[in-house]
Amino acid sequence: MKLAVIGAGSTYTPELVSGLMRERERIGVRELVLHDIDRERREVVGGLAARMLERQGFAGALSITGDLDSALHGADIVLIQIRVGGQAARLRDETIPAACGCVGQETTGAGGLGKAMRTVPVVLEIAQRARELARSDAWIVDFTNPVGIVTRALLDAGHRAIGLCNVAINFQRQIAGHLGVTPDRVLVDQVGLNHLTWIRAVWVDGRDVLGELIGEYGDAFAHEIGLPRELIETLGAIPSYYLRYFYAEREVVQEQRMTTPRAKTVAQIEQQLLELYRDPSLAEKPALLEQRGGAFYSEAATQLVASLVSDSGEVQVVDVRNGGVIAGLAEDDVVEVPARVGRDGAVPVAQPPLAPELLGLVQHVAAYERLAASAAANGDRDTARLALLAHPLVREYRLTESMLDRLLAADAPARIGAHL
Repeated sequence: MKLAVIGAGSTYTPELVSGLMRERERIGVRELVLHDIDRERREVVGGLAARMLERQGFAGALSITGDLDSALHGADIVLIQIRVGGQAARLRDETIPAACGCVGQETTGAGGLGKAMRTVPVVLEIAQRARELARSDAWIVDFTNPVGIVTRALLDAGHRAIGLCNVAINFQRQIAGHLGVTPDRVLVDQVGLNHLTWIRAVWVDGRDVLGELIGEYGDAFAHEIGLPRELIETLGAIPSYYLRYFYAEREVVQEQRMTTPRAKTVAQIEQQLLELYRDPSLAEKPALLEQRGGAFYSEAATQLVASLVSDSGEVQVVDVRNGGVIAGLAEDDVVEVPARVGRDGAVPVAQPPLAPELLGLVQHVAAYERLAASAAANGDRDTARLALLAHPLVREYRLTESMLDRLLAADAPARIGAHL
């Protein structure tokens, strides 16, 4: 099997390589291709990946390249993890909305639209080349944010694609740690849209233990998501930490006026990581990588790839077409839900209806995502403005005008850089 990683100059890549080696028997990778347009990053990160693979006895072929066509040719799995414009673009996504008094975040609100507008066209170009060069039954696994919008654009264009986020597996590992059980015994029933989900059930050995978890570990979950325990108890569900931007919007905006943007912190961590990766004696992922974010990314990615390849039918939380699984949303909306994953893709597990207080917010953001995906795929400024009008963190007419002009002007040169 040939697996192509597009955006392999990412500092996450050693984490992915580590995961691939853990799942080597199920995945059976015979050729691993690491592609990135940034020569320095792909050589530094690729060098560490090569040392890791050698230490772990990888018997297949490793290629490190800037040639997209050779990376995609004959690929069975194409994993896309790019960041168009790099951390500089992320900083604009965070600071332009914040300057207007809105939440500044790279995947949520106006910043998420800016990211989608410059990212979707690049991902669609990559996917089109994959359609022409990869195997006819190849899967695209998208880890590129904003995952829900990017995945929707891929599916709208007819590609075989599945979106992936690490939020569910992060909660799964946290819950397993609290309960003192192995993660494979824990199934997190996380439902909603990408970066807009709630855990409504936690199954351990076939029994829903969510109520017990909230009762005993509610304070720990509250700390994890940055929201009061009382809110968790009122909802009867655990919101993802991205819900803080909605449930504590004014508090977040005030904090962002007083603190260093996350993009600056991540950029500093990345530079430190790249310096570590240059060390020829380093042959394992460094501990500093845990501060980069994206906890358990490799496990989520390798589990999904393993299920696609082995036709295991395992249940994993992924981003797929709704197909009626969440009542009140359109069939073609892209939702993030537990699904059985096999060779033919992901089939969502049936879900009870969302409570009104959850469904209303999901419908609101789903309408935004529909508009955002269309605007990004077609480069349509008017539709992009409608998307901001539809987003609950923007809404206001004057804000849509000022922010959209600044976001689109700032993003004009951003396509020159593409790594996660």
